Amino acid sequence: MSDNAAGPLKVLLVCHYYPPHLGGIENVVHSEARYLTAAGVQVTVLTSGDRSSSTDEDGVRVVRVRAWNGLERKAGVPFPVLGPKLLRRAMRWARWADVVHIHDAFYLTSWAALTAAKLTRTPTVATQHVALVHHDSAAVGLVQKAVYATAGRLLMRSARSVFTMNSDVATFARGLGAPSGLVHHLPNGVDTELFRPVRDAAEQTAERERLGLPQDGVLALFVGRFVPKKGFDLLLAAEDPGYRLVFAGGPAEALAGAPESVIYLGSLAPAEVAAAYRACDVFALPSTSEGFPLTVQEAMSSGIAVLTTDDSGYAAYDLDRDRVSLIDRDADTLRARLREIAADTELRRQMGKYGREYAVERFAWPKHASRLIETYRSAIDPRNASADRDPDRDRG
Repeated sequence: MSDNAAGPLKVLLVCHYYPPHLGGIENVVHSEARYLTAAGVQVTVLTSGDRSSSTDEDGVRVVRVRAWNGLERKAGVPFPVLGPKLLRRAMRWARWADVVHIHDAFYLTSWAALTAAKLTRTPTVATQHVALVHHDSAAVGLVQKAVYATAGRLLMRSARSVFTMNSDVATFARGLGAPSGLVHHLPNGVDTELFRPVRDAAEQTAERERLGLPQDGVLALFVGRFVPKKGFDLLLAAEDPGYRLVFAGGPAEALAGAPESVIYLGSLAPAEVAAAYRACDVFALPSTSEGFPLTVQEAMSSGIAVLTTDDSGYAAYDLDRDRVSLIDRDADTLRARLREIAADTELRRQMGKYGREYAVERFAWPKHASRLIETYRSAIDPRNASADRDPDRDRG
């Protein structure tokens, strides 16, 4: 562990993927790295890549270890298999760091970083994004259980703080041995300046024209990977004349055979995703087994009506259910609720206003980064641990 207590705080962020790979966890870690760096923290990210490298990306050192991604390509399982350099790189950067922050216990990067942190006696902080995720493959389910029962349990018991994004994941972390007093509710952050409401009808018209979207009618947007967990297939089954469905993400082949009324925007960069929110009227994500979807937070910040699956874990967010629509996960319910929202302009306005105000108050990235820095300092010196004991922040 670094002993340069008088110098800048040094943090090793660990995640299985990192941009340009697309996905929720990597987007979170990317933003954490940026905002921590802006706050004066020295950040190194340990992750996978097509080849091994160490580069400076906007002031963040990104260390990539070459990985094989066949499981994602062939079976839709985002689990990179990294090469033998992983542990050596993890040891080097754990020794450099004051704190090792590991995102999710499921991945090889996490196991290597935990091993390195223990060997170098560097304190660890963990973010557990999900509990057990349902998968059609029984083998994948068994592997999940085995990993969490071993590496997951070791990480939850070793970390000096464990962040979770919903009540069910908090219960899951405690079940793996995380002490209750060290499990804290911390929503993901959102760039509330990038993901902002449309200014007026003229701007929405311009955004629709730029994205090739129709000017008339209510547009219901889906953003994410086209996998069953995200519920894209349920949304397709809920297609209706009362609104047009717009999909952003991929892979495109998953939409083969979709009705002609369905619009596909492709995989979009963050700025284009933000424009898509402003161009559309409703965001719909009937997903399952997620901490609290980042795209839901982006849509709320963008000031559009949000409809997503009801999940007991979302109790920690204390959402107004009249202003964020939480529904059962089936196509008929989804269609009926989308019809109601599409037909009621005032309801959409109220839902969008509520979502925007909530996002600015709870999701802004600078606040998220400040909370992380408090926790890192507490992990280094437990005498600072009172910084993590705000009961209003630890619901769930």
